[in-house]
Order: sequence, then structure tokens, then C-alpha cells
Amino acid sequence: MAQRTRADALSRERIVEAAVELLDADGERGLTFRTLTERLATGPGAIYWHVPNKGELLAAATASVIGDALTVAATGSPWEEIRALALGLFDAVERHPWLSPQLAVQLSHSPWGSVTPRIFESIGRRVSALGVPEATWFTATSALAHYVFGAAGQNAANARALQVGGADRAEFLRDAANAWEELDPAEFRFLKAIAGQVREHDDREQFLTGIDLILTGIAAQERP
Repeated sequence: MAQRTRADALSRERIVEAAVELLDADGERGLTFRTLTERLATGPGAIYWHVPNKGELLAAATASVIGDALTVAATGSPWEEIRALALGLFDAVERHPWLSPQLAVQLSHSPWGSVTPRIFESIGRRVSALGVPEATWFTATSALAHYVFGAAGQNAANARALQVGGADRAEFLRDAANAWEELDPAEFRFLKAIAGQVREHDDREQFLTGIDLILTGIAAQERP
């Protein structure tokens, strides 16, 4: 790899890139201006020139990752593009364990910031292209966004828990399914019935099936 020039090393883009690397490696606690200056081999003043505080740095890292996740090819099918957007966001949350709590902060506390408008515009523009009434756009887009980040966050949390505990996912699901099959059928008829599905399911396929269920409901709304 060619050696970076000093100007490149001190660009805002490079600073955010290094911040994402530190967050991926050690989480939010591992991202300090001290570790960042060590990673970039520069002084703190150069970083503060581009990013004044850690809060803005976290917001910029979140925006960078989300921007990449929202980049999907135009297919002419809003349904397929929504599925691609959703899966891109799902995978981004899985790859970056720190992302889910940062998204929660951005979505709830900074709806006017750079992340929330971009997410809602990307999903909402395609929801509107489905031809449903404009009065339903906000509710439909919100339902999709809440499902995406709820499911993605839970999936990422499950993966972290398994990693910390040193457990194997297939073994964990098998144990859970076996335990459900042993439940009292009079009290847990439903859980016993779906135990086999739990044992064999694929997280990404299940996630996309949920997206299709929501889109089916949105598309079924009465057209104007």
C-alpha cells in the first residue's frame, strides 16, 4: 500500500475512516482522541481542526457507515430496492457492533441530523413509488425503519452474546428448540409447533421475509 501523504492523513475523511476502524475493534470506549492521534500519527490539534468533539466524531462515523449501506443499485422496482436497502442496513449493523446504539441516539435525539433524514428519504422515496396514498407514507416508512433497526439490533446483540459466551449459534438454536419441544403442550402449543423452524432458520432470510410481509401490507392499502 502506498504511503499516505500528510494532507491525506489529516483529512476529515481519513479521520472518520480511522474512527470507524477503532470503533469496530474496541467499541465506543476504544475511541478517544488519544487513540485516534496514535492511529493517525498526528497531534490532537490537527484532529480538532476537522472534528471538534467525540460526539460529532461518532455522528460522522455513523453517517459514513450508513451512507455506504444506503447505496443500492436502481432496479426500477421500489420493492426490490427497499429489500436491498434493508439488507444493507441489516448487514451494516451486524458488521459494526457499535452502530446500533449510535443509530438509536441519532434516530431519537437528532432527527434533523445527517443520518435520520438520509434513512427516511432513501426508504420513503421508494415507499411513495409503490403507489400508496401519500397520507400513509410516514407511517409505512416508519414501520419499515423500526422493523429494520429492531431486527438488526437484536440480531447483532445475539451474535455478540454468543461470541462473548463462546457458544456456537447452531448448537444454541438446537438447544433452544429441544427445550421448547419439551414444554407442556397444554400451555405452550404454539412454541412446540414452531420449535423445528427455530432450529433450522436463517437470520437473513427470516429478516427479508419480514420485510416482504410489511411491504405486502403497505401495497395492499387502498389506492387513491
